[in-house]
Amino acid sequence: MRDIPVPAVPSRFPSLASVLRRRGPLCAVLVLATSCGWGVGEDADGSGAPPGAPVGVTAEAGSATSVHVMWNAVEGAGTYEVYRGRTLVKEVPAPHRMVDVTRLRPATAYAFTVRARDDDGRLGPRSREVRATTEAAVADDSAPTRPADAHGRAAGSRAVQLTWSAATDDRGVASYDVYQGGTKVHSVGGGQTAAVVTGLRPGTRYSFTVRARDAADNVSPASATVRLATPGSDDGRATAPTGLRAASHRADGAYYIDLTWIPPRTDGVVTEYQVQLDGRPATSLVYGGDAPRDRAEYSFYAGQEAGVTHRVRVRARLSDGTWGGLSQERTVTTGTGG
Repeated sequence: MRDIPVPAVPSRFPSLASVLRRRGPLCAVLVLATSCGWGVGEDADGSGAPPGAPVGVTAEAGSATSVHVMWNAVEGAGTYEVYRGRTLVKEVPAPHRMVDVTRLRPATAYAFTVRARDDDGRLGPRSREVRATTEAAVADDSAPTRPADAHGRAAGSRAVQLTWSAATDDRGVASYDVYQGGTKVHSVGGGQTAAVVTGLRPGTRYSFTVRARDAADNVSPASATVRLATPGSDDGRATAPTGLRAASHRADGAYYIDLTWIPPRTDGVVTEYQVQLDGRPATSLVYGGDAPRDRAEYSFYAGQEAGVTHRVRVRARLSDGTWGGLSQERTVTTGTGG
């Protein structure tokens, strides 16, 4: 239960006992939150408490002009706000828990904090402050060498540990960036040759690569791909969109397929979907900061011929970079409206 500050009551106000004797409205007076019917973890309007403070926050210089900030997921977060000192510098959708803060000064110390904001706009408290100092500026046009001997192992059903041999650079390696597929998911300092990537799914195959970065932001070629599978099982049901509906309409001499569905309840807001048509990927859609949370919809071109029946399914790209489970399949025939 939230602590609710109770101001001192001047003596000219009636005592609580007298109020109780008159059976007046308790909420108008003060006293205990439970007297007003507030539940544990709820605000006065019953809408629930704001998100908590992010934990596990780290900051690591990525180059002379950038710092990589990471944190753990916060339950109920819709977006995260990253601050440099008291200045808001980045807003990050909840599926992501890391960001590169750029355009910084070389050889300069910075302090960062993170706050979580829920879908109702309520902002939680700041995380603890973390500090990082950017690398010194250098004149350098040469990228580091490719990290060699990259390999890894599963560290439980939701994490993997990666290791590699140090890259070389004429001015020194500032950091290493870890990619899952084509998405950057982690970063460590130039003196480290190992990383643990968390937030993965059980029973899922992943592909990782590592790139070295120097202080001038020159990036090496990718390491050899490390392919790993987390143990356990995940049938994808919990990550599949639900309530898929399909219809068709005609416009400008052509037919379009109209889809609606309910986004999966995953860690954060889903910002990317893939639509499969007749068993094959047909199109993808990527949302910005206005990704739907309760109902998504999409319409796409299906040809000019009436009476053609198609099978459609939808899946979401999750915060770990993998595709979630496929929705139930629906059939739709052009020219029939459904």
